[in-house]
Amino acid sequence: MDDTQGAALADPPLDLRLTEEQRISREGMRRFVARDLAPLARSADEAGTAQAAVLDAVAGFGLPLMSMPEALGGAGLPRSPLGNVLACEDLGQGDMSQALAALQPLGLVNALIDFASDAQQEAWLPRFASETLVPAAVALGEPRATFDPGAPATTARRQGEDYLLNGEKSLIPLVERCELFLVIAVAEDGPAAFLVEADRAGMSRQRRDYMGLRAAEPGSLILEDVTVPAGHRLEHFDLTRLVALARLGQAALAVGCCQAVLEQCVPYALERKAFGEPIAQRQSVAFMIANMGIEIEGMRLLVWRAASRAEQGLSFHRQAYLAALQATEKAMEIGTNGVQVFGGAGFVRDYPLEMYYRNLRGLSALHGAVMV
Repeated sequence: MDDTQGAALADPPLDLRLTEEQRISREGMRRFVARDLAPLARSADEAGTAQAAVLDAVAGFGLPLMSMPEALGGAGLPRSPLGNVLACEDLGQGDMSQALAALQPLGLVNALIDFASDAQQEAWLPRFASETLVPAAVALGEPRATFDPGAPATTARRQGEDYLLNGEKSLIPLVERCELFLVIAVAEDGPAAFLVEADRAGMSRQRRDYMGLRAAEPGSLILEDVTVPAGHRLEHFDLTRLVALARLGQAALAVGCCQAVLEQCVPYALERKAFGEPIAQRQSVAFMIANMGIEIEGMRLLVWRAASRAEQGLSFHRQAYLAALQATEKAMEIGTNGVQVFGGAGFVRDYPLEMYYRNLRGLSALHGAVMV
């Protein structure tokens, strides 16, 4: 037996049964998605704006509060990457774009819980102890074709008791609304994370009109000699962990959106007739839809496995990378095939397939967006 086989046998079994708390939470989230989120997806996309009622409704589920200490206004529950992944998947099925916007504070709060000192947590976490959205985001991605999330070009230079930040971040949801950013930069001793208030001198924000994820209100953050106190640098920052957990959140959103594609295609193929019979009777269409279901289940299992390992305190970075890689590749295939099943109707705005396709297309450009 080689080392790889031995390591595989040593892995704990993957139990896919939900706890009672997770089951109840999913039921409530899915009711909200079906009743409130999915019906508003098209209007939000057309307007290019996340609806305040939706953002506050998602905040009302209290995802950022779950792992916050009770003394700081949270629920004080154990950190649950798997529970957060389930929420991302359900919200992504309703509207990946608005879900991305609504989940931004969760990523920043989790970063504070994982990487901040006790004093930093006491200073920053209480502002997120709210049942309405507190706009904040992790700023990792940069507008470069060769961007490596493990080696950002944004710099942090020490100057006395402060740091000077310089660089540009891209595709940040709710960029113009955010009150606080966690900016990832490279300092003299390696990657670092800095809490930067939105009103800092030298920082400018610009909304961008991207092809997809329009309702997430994404845009750029430009930093030009932005002065940040040294105390705003997170003391225990681990960029590898942040990237891995963010990949899981983004992959889970993609799983949800792909599920929405499948659930649009099945009834359409059964009802749409061509040459006197439903197009579902055609093998080319039936096999395409069947393959969608197969790939979605594979994506989901990869994401759940990585999240389960993270929750158990096991190594999960490789599994998170594989889940994100599979989601990036297969999500685009599923989005494309969804449009193909609908034929000409998939290319017009009467159906949501073209919107799903555009939103899934943005998955490969997101970095650090939803840290679970």
